[in-house]
Amino acid sequence: MEAQARIKTAVERSVKALSERPYLGQGTAVTKVRLREGLACEAEEGPWRVLVDMSEKSGGSNTGPNPGVIGRAALGSCLTVAYGLWAARLGVPLTSLEVEVQADYDARGEYGLADVPVGYLRARYIVTVESPAPEADVLRMLDEADRHCAYLDVWTRPMDVRREVRISTTQEA
Repeated sequence: MEAQARIKTAVERSVKALSERPYLGQGTAVTKVRLREGLACEAEEGPWRVLVDMSEKSGGSNTGPNPGVIGRAALGSCLTVAYGLWAARLGVPLTSLEVEVQADYDARGEYGLADVPVGYLRARYIVTVESPAPEADVLRMLDEADRHCAYLDVWTRPMDVRREVRISTTQEA
């Protein structure tokens, strides 16, 4: 429970600061992804670097997880963090918590072979919670966390996404 107290204190401090100065919570996150050899990419933001690649059957070298793994992990980890945060904030003790993200797909869309969505057809997340708290308290915490989970919002709300292109030409010697 020491971790929950630390989390609750940090959240309360952030809530107070953002209530008084909303601009502190506004900004733009920037992640750069560079193509390396073959289909391998390196994603970088601040001190963090993540290697992403495709499997050998997809033409990659399998040197890292593919973008789908990273995307599902982003959703699952964001939900898990949100549940931990809201459990601490609402005083719901957790013995264990696990989120499993499942996504159904049809790869023919990605290869232009059929008129099916290029991305996922549907997705599910399964939350397994162990807690001594009453079920109603656990469900209230889960519902509150779902309402405030950034990547659940990203996965479920259409948003404006724009492409900007910068092309440099190189002179061959």
